[in-house]
Amino acid sequence: MTIDSGVRSMANEGYSQPVKSEFNTNGGQILLYYIDDVLYGIEIQYVTEIIGVQPITVVPRVPDFIKGVINIRGKVVPVISIRHKINRPEIPYDDKTCIIVVELNDLTVGLIVDRVREITTVLPTDTCSAPDFKNVNENQYIQSIIDSNGEIKQLLDINKLILE
Repeated sequence: MTIDSGVRSMANEGYSQPVKSEFNTNGGQILLYYIDDVLYGIEIQYVTEIIGVQPITVVPRVPDFIKGVINIRGKVVPVISIRHKINRPEIPYDDKTCIIVVELNDLTVGLIVDRVREITTVLPTDTCSAPDFKNVNENQYIQSIIDSNGEIKQLLDINKLILE
């Protein structure tokens, strides 16, 4: 079983392991996921579960990045397209598309991603601040850049991503 298929299995089963950690420039745990072929991360402390895509109820007169709402065990949860937020074209959902359910304060939100890869621990030596050049970090959602195991990963700032 590959890592992608293993994480996908967790998504199909409604993975909800309560893994919490503190991530900062000293390192920590992140959930890695793809948008196109670009590897992004989100701090694991915000992730409550990973689910497969389910029917999304469209809500009129909301911003375009909000795809609608879903029902998770009786709770209505807004769903956001990460692709739209980071200015990537929308693509049809497939069997690898997932919704990462996150909690920020008292707000629960679903984030649509192309596919989930793994949970990994990031060392302090792997992390650096995101460039502040207009053309490099134009949308300002990148919290830091992680360079580990020969791969570059972009850690997104969940606060800015959801609240802006």
